[in-house]
Amino acid sequence: MITITEEIAVPAPPGRVWEVISDPAEVVSCISGAELGQSHEDGSFDGTLVVKFGAVRVKFGARVSLELDVPGREGRLSARGKDGQGATRFNAHATFGVAEAPEGSRVSVRGEVKLSGKLASVIEAGAGAVVSRMTKEFSAELVRRCGGEPEPPPVRRSLWARVRDWWSRKVHKRQSEGVRRGQAE
Repeated sequence: MITITEEIAVPAPPGRVWEVISDPAEVVSCISGAELGQSHEDGSFDGTLVVKFGAVRVKFGARVSLELDVPGREGRLSARGKDGQGATRFNAHATFGVAEAPEGSRVSVRGEVKLSGKLASVIEAGAGAVVSRMTKEFSAELVRRCGGEPEPPPVRRSLWARVRDWWSRKVHKRQSEGVRRGQAE
């Protein structure tokens, strides 16, 4: 099982934050790899999310239900679905709320995801890092959409870029040593 407990500070009034956080289309646009699908007569809707767990990319499809307590600025979300190959099924429940805070607003999210199937152990093993990364990305986009300016994300260089730089330094060092040897002769 994956447990999610997050607190997000947003430098905007609670009313504005609630407008964004209570609108599924707005929330989905804050999550990289997420798409909103068709709505159903019962008020539920379809959604997909592509998540990378190390070298494994998994596309999940879900049927999502959302209950909102507008005056209390709280909501409950339930989702049930599976990955694209049908190897992993999940059932998720979360509560969220927006409260006034000294810096503007505080969004709290509490939830759990139960997994079953072939990829469950791989997904659970990488969940901590994935949830952390997704929370940072979501938080920055939420702040931006609510009218604040998020801190720029740290610059992360790919492994390939680091290897390329290392190789360039190594080649440059060899060339420099060769020039010095030639001058010494």
